[in-house]
Amino acid sequence: MRHFRLRTALTGLVLASAALTTLLAAAPAPPAPVGPAAARPAAATDWSTAVVDSTMARYTPSTIGGWSYPVGHCLYGQYLTYRRTHDARYLTYIKSYVDRFVKSDGSIDQSFNSLDSMQAGRLLVILHHETGQDRYLQAARKIRDRLNTYPRTADGGFWHADTSSRAHQLWADGVYMVNPFLVEYGKEFGDSAYTDDEAARQLYIYGSHLQVANGLLKHAYDESKSTGWSDPHTGLAPEHWCRAVGWYSMAIVNVLDAVPAKQARRPQLLSIFRKLAAGLEKYQDPVTGRWFQVMGKGDRSDDWTETSCSSMFTYALSRGAQQGYLDPRYATVARRGYQGVLAKLSVGLDGRTDLADISIGTNVGDYAYYVGRTRATNDFHGLGAFLIMNEQLRGD
Repeated sequence: MRHFRLRTALTGLVLASAALTTLLAAAPAPPAPVGPAAARPAAATDWSTAVVDSTMARYTPSTIGGWSYPVGHCLYGQYLTYRRTHDARYLTYIKSYVDRFVKSDGSIDQSFNSLDSMQAGRLLVILHHETGQDRYLQAARKIRDRLNTYPRTADGGFWHADTSSRAHQLWADGVYMVNPFLVEYGKEFGDSAYTDDEAARQLYIYGSHLQVANGLLKHAYDESKSTGWSDPHTGLAPEHWCRAVGWYSMAIVNVLDAVPAKQARRPQLLSIFRKLAAGLEKYQDPVTGRWFQVMGKGDRSDDWTETSCSSMFTYALSRGAQQGYLDPRYATVARRGYQGVLAKLSVGLDGRTDLADISIGTNVGDYAYYVGRTRATNDFHGLGAFLIMNEQLRGD
């Protein structure tokens, strides 16, 4: 009997030990550390909602800033996240921001004398589509009508701004500020005959001036060749600033997605895009997968990889490969870029997501000017580009 009891006790001890081992194995891992020493983001995290929620926690619709393209760009990325998640807070936030500027009769206190001022017009088209309210059509129409009298170069390219300091100038940035709005306006309001043609025309004109033999685009072109930065023979700016090229790369994808297959300039746009893609592949940093602030000069010790343009190129190459505009191999280039951008994410001690190494707003300049720009965290240029990229690639 005593031996039986001993065997029973030992058996129970073994079973208890096995049960404890099973429980420990099934227990959740301890939470990851936060702050600078935090491990890099896990692939399963929804980084779009993390970025949107963090931005909404930092700013209300009243404090996020005035009517501007960086805010409009960021909120457009937020809208893409809303379309996937259907989180009503995201759309309500966008509407609250826009309604600061658009009155109930559709009037908006903006002169639209620069292409930059037109970019947030995408939110007007979005809100009309989501709410059906006429006020957003009236406000958006003011941008569309302004283009009837907006100044142009001799070959029809929109000036960057209707001011003496920007007269006769085409900046690669500008194609994103107006052309995605145009094709979306045309689709929403039945004006595609004009808007598709105009958007394709603008991208072709800009590309014909700015793209050079390596496939990349110079930051800007001055038809008058009178500015300090313009080459006296070509009118071109001296450098390939990465975000300017990034704006163009996203715009050409947006327009190709919108215009019909038989659109007259489509073959020209595809040719520009394919040359650009080859240049992007060539100048991608093989170590990080990102792209440098001044493209083509990444071998210099003071050049640095910039997050917003890396997100833009990643998006454009991924979408281009997906849609058949580019060779399928560019999807691999995009995936390298995606991992490179994800490496710039971290979670702060406040639990909010941070995105680092984003160039602040930038004019046309020389090499020293670009590499000396502030490397900001959570700048709206980068947050918007990240959201657009992440909504394209998060399922890869």
